Amino acid sequence: MAALIAPSILSADFANLERDLGAIAAADWAHVDVMDNHFVPNLTIGLPVVERLVQVSPVPVDVHLMIEDPDRWAPGFAEAGAGSVTFHAEAATAPVRLARELRRLGSRAGLALRPATPVEPFLDLLGEIDMLLVMTVEPGFGGQSFIEGTLPKIRRARRAISAADLDVWVQVDGGVSRATIERAADAGANVFVAGSAVYGADDVPAEIDALRELASGHAH
Repeated sequence: MAALIAPSILSADFANLERDLGAIAAADWAHVDVMDNHFVPNLTIGLPVVERLVQVSPVPVDVHLMIEDPDRWAPGFAEAGAGSVTFHAEAATAPVRLARELRRLGSRAGLALRPATPVEPFLDLLGEIDMLLVMTVEPGFGGQSFIEGTLPKIRRARRAISAADLDVWVQVDGGVSRATIERAADAGANVFVAGSAVYGADDVPAEIDALRELASGHAH
């Protein structure tokens, strides 16, 4: 699987989002965090802003919903044109039904797990999703340190996906940088969300290329 880089605009300048989306044109996806100050203790942006970001982004938009009641709200982001919509297993009431609805609306369906949420209860559902997001920090804030203890979970997920011969991406989000991306890729991740590592770099396109190259050397 090719290594895909999805810079998080959580680390961008919110007064210049269109400009900062343009800065990551060399990436594969633009990762957009939607937080509701209920599921996580932070508040970011909602559907009207995401709808506009989809219209101006040079790359497909990967929406990560850190919100309560995604069963109600997630389909709207697919309807807005997001290329991928990820909801949290801990928040969804009917994850299979929701994943099927997102796919019906033309979006990839992603299922996210917090660091302490085990992957095993969801292994039988892998065929219903396009991507499994293993959070490598506690969701809610950027700039946190990568949690090494999530690597075994990534490995178990990748083994299960391979054993079932499924085309499911494994995404990691949190603390991804040149110092951690190779370990995550070696464990089985192939989609990498990087916020401060990308937007804090002197040369953003060069940083994206460097991260992709480091991850590609460990691709599964």
